[in-house]
Amino acid sequence: MSRSIPAALGGLATGLALTLAGAQAADLPRRAVPPPLPSLPVFTWTGFYAGVNAGYGFRGGGSGFTDPTYGAVTGGGSRGGFAGGGQIGYNYQLTPGSGWVVGVETDIQGTAFAKAEAAYLGTTPYYSVRPSLDYFGTVRGRIGYAFDRVLVYGTGGFAYGGGSRSGYAASYPNTLPDSFRTGYAVGGGVEYAFTEKLSAKVEALYVSLRRGFTGATVYDASVPAYYGGGRDPGDFGLVRAGLNYRF
Repeated sequence: MSRSIPAALGGLATGLALTLAGAQAADLPRRAVPPPLPSLPVFTWTGFYAGVNAGYGFRGGGSGFTDPTYGAVTGGGSRGGFAGGGQIGYNYQLTPGSGWVVGVETDIQGTAFAKAEAAYLGTTPYYSVRPSLDYFGTVRGRIGYAFDRVLVYGTGGFAYGGGSRSGYAASYPNTLPDSFRTGYAVGGGVEYAFTEKLSAKVEALYVSLRRGFTGATVYDASVPAYYGGGRDPGDFGLVRAGLNYRF
C-alpha cells in the first residue's frame, strides 16, 4: 500500500506535465502558408493598331532609255526621296507568347521624290508628259512569327498611287497617261513591342506601279523639243520606320 501511493503520484505528475506541454504547444502561433504569386499575363499581338511612319524611297534605273519612235534618249533618270504617312491594321496571334501571327494592314503615303534629270534626243530636249507620283497606298496581308515581343514578318498585296499632271502636258496633242495607277507591293520587316500598347517597326517594301503608255512621241519644231512618255518611274524600293499604338 505504501509503495502504490508514490507510484500513483508519479503517474499523476507525468500526465500533468504532458497536459501542460500540449497546452503550451497549442498556444504557439502557426506558420502561415504564403498565397501563390499571381501569374503574369502572356503577351499577345492580337488586336487592332494604328500608327505613323516615315522613310526614303529609292527609284532604280540608270539614265537613258529608248523611245519607240526616235530611238536612244540620253538622261531622264529619276531619283528617290522622302515618303511618309500612316497605317492601320489588325493582327491575330495563333498562340500567345511565341507563335504565328497573321494580319492585314493598309497605309497611305505622301511622297517628295526628286524630279527626273533632263533628257535629250541627240541634242534636242526630250520632255516627259507622264504625271508625277505624289502619293501611294497599299492594302497588304501580313504573316510572321512572334518571339514574345519581337515579331518578324513578310507582307504583300495591292498598291495604288497617283499625282499631278506633267508641266508639259499642255504641249502634248495626244491622249495623256492616266494619273492614277495600280500595282503591287511586297516586303518584310521586324516589329518590337516595348510596352503593352506601343510598338516600333522597321520595314522594307518593293512597290511596282508601272503603267504602259502607247502615245507616240511628238516633235515641236517651234521650241524645238520632243514630248513623249519618257521613262516609266513607276517602281521603287522603300525603307521606313514606324510607330504603332495597339488597342
